[in-house]
Amino acid sequence: MAILNSRHNITGTLILLTSLLSACAAKAEHVQPLLQSLDTEQLVVVVSDDWDATTAKLQKFEWHNEQWHIVDQAFPVNLGRTGLAWGLGLHPTQTGYYKVEGDGKATAGIFNLSSTFGYLPEAKTDMPYQPMSANHYCMDVNGSPLYNQIVDASIVGKSAVKGSTEPMRRDIHNGGQTIYKKGIVLDHNPDNISEKGSCIFLHLWFGPEVPTAGCTSMEEPKMDALLAWLNPAKHPRYLALPNDEYQKKQQQWGLPAL
Repeated sequence: MAILNSRHNITGTLILLTSLLSACAAKAEHVQPLLQSLDTEQLVVVVSDDWDATTAKLQKFEWHNEQWHIVDQAFPVNLGRTGLAWGLGLHPTQTGYYKVEGDGKATAGIFNLSSTFGYLPEAKTDMPYQPMSANHYCMDVNGSPLYNQIVDASIVGKSAVKGSTEPMRRDIHNGGQTIYKKGIVLDHNPDNISEKGSCIFLHLWFGPEVPTAGCTSMEEPKMDALLAWLNPAKHPRYLALPNDEYQKKQQQWGLPAL
């Protein structure tokens, strides 16, 4: 009888384990890819040749009918002067080098696009827009309580922005530069952790193949089209990866086919 009970218990245990494994497998099959879990319907995709590349291609995608659709043709953009590095955004923690202040790296990963800015009083976009004045700075000073934030010196005080190399009116402070005439805030390092990288934007370029200090830059007509296309109701995100990394992440993150 003891032997019979033992066999019965083993059989029952095997049945239970089989059921649990089947249930786990069924759940695994229904795990949402990362982008779908973020409820993203607009995606700005930037893909470079490798981690060290200073140029890339940008393409817009929209999500409908349960799949990604290309919006228009890809076009060239410039990246950081030393390529790409992982940033702090909406993606899981990755192995490899992460961006730090002053390293000249643009940010890799998935990021929210929250707002826009520029020199003009208003912009042709549905995104929140903030016109910049001579008093606006983005704080890139390590240790500053305002680190990685766009602030108005007339409100926070001139001493608070001392040392910042990011005046938002570069036409006024940097010899007529127009690169911040129109731009989009990329939400890298949303907790504003000092030294982890600050003031990451999509902005106008100095010209083809001229790298940035850590942003993504493009020609003005492409920026105009991007601003007009972005819709905050569709939770737009920005994604940047080297091509090999993109292929590795494509299924798990739910990335569109290139």
